[in-house]
Amino acid sequence: MIDEAVLAEAEALLAAFRARGKRIATAESCTGGLIAAALTAIAGSSDVVDRGFVTYSNEAKSDLVGVDPALIAAHGAVSEPVARAMADGALARSLADVTVSVTGVAGPGGGSAEKPVGLVWFGCARAGFDTATFHAVFPGDRAAVRYATVRQAFAMLRAGLAA
Repeated sequence: MIDEAVLAEAEALLAAFRARGKRIATAESCTGGLIAAALTAIAGSSDVVDRGFVTYSNEAKSDLVGVDPALIAAHGAVSEPVARAMADGALARSLADVTVSVTGVAGPGGGSAEKPVGLVWFGCARAGFDTATFHAVFPGDRAAVRYATVRQAFAMLRAGLAA
């Protein structure tokens, strides 16, 4: 079940996009589709949500949104260049006006000194604008990191809409 506060944020985000006649696509790794799930939990979201790419594996990042495997090899899946490429690839492979991407370490394992549990890189792409990136390290367990990621992704989509 998706948190009620997240659903309220999703509903407000959809209304803002609907008012501007704009569409959304997501490219998600560490959230496994939770951003798209929160958006599509709202009735009528199909006029705003174009599609969601769940790019959990490195191969999926390459196959679905065109991330160059050499980029992943050079920087790792959890990195600014990969988040940027995911957002750009989602924009190129969808009918969306604004895309958001997330790649991170949700935990409880898998972290390192350079890439700790809770680290998430975000990308937000919109045609005609530079792709924005951002990273954060969220505290808490796996669920807390994933929900914090959804909320930050919503904030990036709002910013992308306003651009």
